[in-house]
Amino acid sequence: MTLHVAPEIPVVRLDPNGADHHGEAAELRRLGPVVRVILPGEVHAWIVTRHEDLVALVKNPLVSRNSSNWNAIKNGEIGDDWPLIGMVKVTNMITADGAEHHRLRRLVTNTLTASRVQALRPRIEEIIETLLDDLPGHAGPDGTVDLRQHFAYPVPMQVICELIGVPQEWRPRLRELVDSIFRTDTTSEEVIEVQHDRIDLLHRLIALHTEHPGDDLTTALIAAREVDPEALTAEELADTLWLMLTAGHETTLSLIANATRALLTHPEQRAIATAGGENVWDDVIEEALRWDAPIGNIPARYPLEDIEIAGVTIPAGEAILAAYSGAGRDPDRHGADADIFDITRTKHKNLAFGDGPHVCLGAPLAVMEGTLALGALFRRYPDLTLAVPDAELVPVGSLFSNSVKVLPVQLTSGGPAS
Repeated sequence: MTLHVAPEIPVVRLDPNGADHHGEAAELRRLGPVVRVILPGEVHAWIVTRHEDLVALVKNPLVSRNSSNWNAIKNGEIGDDWPLIGMVKVTNMITADGAEHHRLRRLVTNTLTASRVQALRPRIEEIIETLLDDLPGHAGPDGTVDLRQHFAYPVPMQVICELIGVPQEWRPRLRELVDSIFRTDTTSEEVIEVQHDRIDLLHRLIALHTEHPGDDLTTALIAAREVDPEALTAEELADTLWLMLTAGHETTLSLIANATRALLTHPEQRAIATAGGENVWDDVIEEALRWDAPIGNIPARYPLEDIEIAGVTIPAGEAILAAYSGAGRDPDRHGADADIFDITRTKHKNLAFGDGPHVCLGAPLAVMEGTLALGALFRRYPDLTLAVPDAELVPVGSLFSNSVKVLPVQLTSGGPAS
């Protein structure tokens, strides 16, 4: 799909492998506040690169989150086998507008309450301590442990699966499905298979908790639908569960991995963190979210009419991406030293969890998991080190997810620290 673009607007092909999120984001910022990009499948879109323009975009009532307003989908130019389709074509609050968005968001707000999140703290601490106990057993012959696989991933996966009510034996396939949704290097055949399997898993999950209700969010949403069938369609129920399962662990997984990596590669910041009190881990997580956001780019909006951003007119029905990696290191927002990881810096709100009406509902849970995980990890293994040079770490193959495939570390303490 080719569009006529004014010659003064740069056009950049985004790397589907996400080999250098921050380098790419810096180049996009250099090119301008609004840039044309080419996505996998030769799909053209726009990307907004700077913090203040992104805030204005996500709060603009003239743009939609619903992909049915995207010309490329309306015109049949993008099919259900497009590698990125799982990120844009779902039916839940993240793709709803106005009253529909409020209706769907309210249902989740009423089930994932602040008190319910706080009540999870003891269980989260228990999960973390058990995983830390088990880390030495995952070491290879050279003593190396993949901290992503054996800590950063299972913490949020176990928390969200218990919260949603996903049986233990289903979780390996669930993880594969989520991995594939966030990847942007998949084949058409893989996309079709993943979409089929995710729908099947969700329908089985709903059937399971309809027959066997429990103290979980699936049961709570089913009950809400039984009280008022118009409050939530069957498709909305399934896709709302999918949203909570994917966002509930993918971003937190990357947050824990990225924050750990940042401390391991910045010894002076690590020293500040480990010498501080409990509250210092909030600062670590906040700075990690800004400096190395779990989501590099994300499909953001589709204008309902022509709009102007930073002097650039974007036609109605075009896709606009949010460059979260770029916004986190935007010097206009975070200062001339925005590229530096500094947990003591003056905090300015970042966009790692979005902004406006669609700001992430699960942010408090993700931050709690991150702060508890990081504090416990560095207390238990104070001599933790990277097992390979940082430059050798391989990024996840995605223009969405921003993290590494493997985070190899040496525990070096030989087990739990006394």
